[in-house]
Amino acid sequence: MGAKADKVMDVCLRAGELMLTYGAETYRVEETMERMAKAAGFRNVQCFTTTTGVFLSFEEKKGNGDLMQMVRVKDRMQDLNKVAEVNQVSREFTGGGLTVQEVERRLEEIFAQKVEYPIYVIHFGAGIAGGGFSYLFGGGLFDWIPAFAAAVLASITLLEIEKLLKVRFASELAAAFIGSSAGIALVTLGFGNNVNQIIIGSLMPLVPGVPLTNAVRDLLSGDLLAGMSRGVEALLTSLSIASGVALSISIFM
Repeated sequence: MGAKADKVMDVCLRAGELMLTYGAETYRVEETMERMAKAAGFRNVQCFTTTTGVFLSFEEKKGNGDLMQMVRVKDRMQDLNKVAEVNQVSREFTGGGLTVQEVERRLEEIFAQKVEYPIYVIHFGAGIAGGGFSYLFGGGLFDWIPAFAAAVLASITLLEIEKLLKVRFASELAAAFIGSSAGIALVTLGFGNNVNQIIIGSLMPLVPGVPLTNAVRDLLSGDLLAGMSRGVEALLTSLSIASGVALSISIFM
């Protein structure tokens, strides 16, 4: 593999890896990588993406055979801002505005970026969403504050457990348990009237909306393997949340 082909292969795979890691749809990852490889002058570009890996192959020179590499994607999280930034870098590269070296530097800068908002803002936003959903699902204004507090506790638990454990779905189960337990405790102490609406509101920020949406979009675009695996992941996350709630209710109610 020539030096240019090796560098382009690394850059394309890195772009696909970042997009898949931070919540992009499968077809978007494949389209971005193919456009970048074709813009670099390579032929017969083929890309295959699953939820845990990215495969890319292309032909450097006619008659020399195809070159292929893959990248394993272990961690998956949601940061659509980084997906949009990688998309922008790919557009600039395919338009001729960036060199391969500049793309490589920009991608590493995107990867190194910290969360755009402070952690306390994320927790506060989860609380606002929890209180709003409790009211939306039939709770009263008096239920807004306990739902807010329970959602904040669930959000804090989710992030802290993710730091401590690398076990999939354990953080969702723990967060659902803490959130629903907090809702039950607050109603027992006289803060709030509708325990069901408070629990539902506190858990809504945990619901895997983006993975479920991506699963449907992948299925509709014909990526059956990725769509089904994303759907199973969203289902297991939902089951973890339900298990946490069931455990809390069985203990405290």
